[in-house]
Amino acid sequence: MGEIALEVKDLYITYNCMKNYSIKKSLLRLKKVEKNRIEAVKGVSFSLEKGKILGIVGKNGSGKSTMLKSIAGIFAPDSGTVDLHGNTISLMSIGVGFSNELTGRENIALSGMLLGFSAEQIKDKTEEIIRFSELGKFIDMPVRTYSSGMHSKLAFSITAILETDIMLIDEVLSVGDAKFKKKSLNKMKELISDTNRTVVIVSHSMDTLKKLCDTILWINDGEMMMYGSIEDVLPKYEEFMS
Repeated sequence: MGEIALEVKDLYITYNCMKNYSIKKSLLRLKKVEKNRIEAVKGVSFSLEKGKILGIVGKNGSGKSTMLKSIAGIFAPDSGTVDLHGNTISLMSIGVGFSNELTGRENIALSGMLLGFSAEQIKDKTEEIIRFSELGKFIDMPVRTYSSGMHSKLAFSITAILETDIMLIDEVLSVGDAKFKKKSLNKMKELISDTNRTVVIVSHSMDTLKKLCDTILWINDGEMMMYGSIEDVLPKYEEFMS
């Protein structure tokens, strides 16, 4: 086995889901809002070699995005560990890491700082990010005015141009116009051709996974079902989903 870039051990993540009950009624009746405890990730363990491209699959609600956010350090696990082995990491996901009241340009600076880049490094890359995003004049408008496709373009461009050792990608490649999808797929191929870069992709697109990944993690209702090669895991996952 080669050098390990990412190691997840016995990861458990739970959260409270409040029942639909209005705050007004709750205050008037002095009734506590009922909570349901959801186990989103249940004891998942895996290790990923440096330079590998891992695809994570599972039906909606299986805990894929929750686990990705925990690996990125956004969610703290209830128990278990995530070891990045000293690598820098970035998460490319719709709705994560942007301040809606700031402009796209300001969010480039904010995202860059959160990723650990210096002001000078961000400044040097800003125009390249803007060109790649194809947002034009919208780059100086608040992100709250963006469509999901525009948001996707900016998120992808920041993470693709400000390169980290480990890239986490949550369905971002499936959003946007056909031209940008093709462009982003080509950029991803270019990025992951670097044998020093490790990539984790959450996607429902079998075509994307087959084109980009060499390893697959299948989780179902928070539990790991299989972990292995595309040839071993994907056929069984597709059979399960059918």
